[in-house]
Amino acid sequence: MISTDTDDGTVLLNERTGQYWQLNNTGARVLHGLLDGQEAVGIAAELADRYSIDLQQAERDVTAVIERLSGAKLVVS
Repeated sequence: MISTDTDDGTVLLNERTGQYWQLNNTGARVLHGLLDGQEAVGIAAELADRYSIDLQQAERDVTAVIERLSGAKLVVS
């Protein structure tokens, strides 16, 4: 996987399939957190605090991003 940060988030290239993915800033934060070794719950807590949203909603959102990235074989969950 090759990734490039942009003003709007991150663009990913799956080198095996040639598919591009674009993540918004929140999705990019999830990806960078995972790459930095953070647990999903820690990423969710950070997002909940940053955006003043319910922790459970943040956890669901982080899980959804991880599932999509995993389904595309961009990360291993």
